[in-house]
Amino acid sequence: MKKITLLLLFIAFSAVAQNNPEIAKSAAKIEMLFPEGKSKALILSYDDGAKQDRQLVALMNKYHLVGTFHLNSNKLGTNNYFDYLNKQEIKDLFKGHEVSVHSANHPNLPDISKIDVIYEILEDRKELERLVGYPVRGMAYPFGNTNENVIDAIKGLGIEYARTVGDSYTFEIPKDFLQWHPTMHQFSKAYWEPNQPEKDKKELILFYKTIDDFLQTKEVALFDIWGHSWEMGTDQNKWDDTEKFFKLLANNQDIYYAKQIDLVDYIIAFRNLKFAVDKNSVTNKSAINVYIKINTKIFKLEAGNTITLDF
Repeated sequence: MKKITLLLLFIAFSAVAQNNPEIAKSAAKIEMLFPEGKSKALILSYDDGAKQDRQLVALMNKYHLVGTFHLNSNKLGTNNYFDYLNKQEIKDLFKGHEVSVHSANHPNLPDISKIDVIYEILEDRKELERLVGYPVRGMAYPFGNTNENVIDAIKGLGIEYARTVGDSYTFEIPKDFLQWHPTMHQFSKAYWEPNQPEKDKKELILFYKTIDDFLQTKEVALFDIWGHSWEMGTDQNKWDDTEKFFKLLANNQDIYYAKQIDLVDYIIAFRNLKFAVDKNSVTNKSAINVYIKINTKIFKLEAGNTITLDF
């Protein structure tokens, strides 16, 4: 009965809206598009700063892709678990990409005290900023782990997003930047367990199906892939698979290739747009050009300007 009543109300509202353009206009959905009016965005996010990042960055540059790299500054130049990058190469290696916090020493943050969480984040941020020469404003949680105490501790430390490893398997835009759940791990969960060829095959099928779903969707979509370059190691098959999916996603006119922090800035700019009540005009007070779609019409909202919305 309730569903029937709601349907009747919707039909009645639609009939009124058709006879009253102002009602129809105020009910129109405002949809965010990505920079340049693109309907899709891609984030490639890699952790730890292993020496294999050199090969990974070279591959990204070959296909004009952009990466976000979360580094542990106190591990750079060491070979404790594996060989890490050297501090001297960070600025040049990641030119055109984003360097981001991953904690100074890679502890499991929920297991340590609040003051130690603050130390891990601030020390890492400070040293990475010294290395790259720009403000470092994002992070990935070590092991992907966080909780309310960790999130409370990092607030006020200049961290504007923090990525987990809780795969969402969706293309949705995160609502809470400090609990940023990516779409999925590179290759899904293939190769997570040794000597599991059938499982690896299924996970790779899922991974490439997700890529195809992203490429085929007509909806606004954010695809966020995370991983570690050391996972490929010296396995040429894994590097071949990496190049394969890079090629599938590269050079697509519908995709905005994003540093993670740039996407955060853009989403915030969209959320801070000031619309008139009747949606006849909008002011973009940010320093970023923002693109929106209303019905089927695309608008470019230039930074600092107010425009009339004719749709």
